[in-house]
Amino acid sequence: MPAGEGPAVWLSGDVYTVKLKHEESGGSLTLLEASVPPGGGPPLHIHADADEAFYLLSGELDITTRESTYHVRPGDFVFVPKGTAHRFRNNGLHPARQLLLFTPSGVDRFFLEAGRKAEPGTPPPPPEDEDLEYVAGVGERYHLLQAESQD
Repeated sequence: MPAGEGPAVWLSGDVYTVKLKHEESGGSLTLLEASVPPGGGPPLHIHADADEAFYLLSGELDITTRESTYHVRPGDFVFVPKGTAHRFRNNGLHPARQLLLFTPSGVDRFFLEAGRKAEPGTPPPPPEDEDLEYVAGVGERYHLLQAESQD
């Protein structure tokens, strides 16, 4: 998959580009590239049947699990086992870019269905503009569940 290519969607105020789909990996791996603007990142959630790994390419992110918050910098790697409530947030001043790996695959279907097709040259809409009930319903079909915040 060449740089800058792959289906891209807006979701949770971020841009997600699918680099490897479920069908292309025989169900073993999904790979996404995410661009997370300052203040961006999804709410606390759980992947009921997929492990997720984060590899930060640029910027800074805070990745939170129920147990810990990690301040992640370029080159850092974080693994989150399935069933673990987690989230990430860009608390910095500049956009962050990361690779998201899911195994087994299938989470790409959630992003492509729940997200809105990204438009080049246009920033993603704020998360408040999303139909959260719709996104949550799509998430449930793909075993991606909202988690209760402990804030």
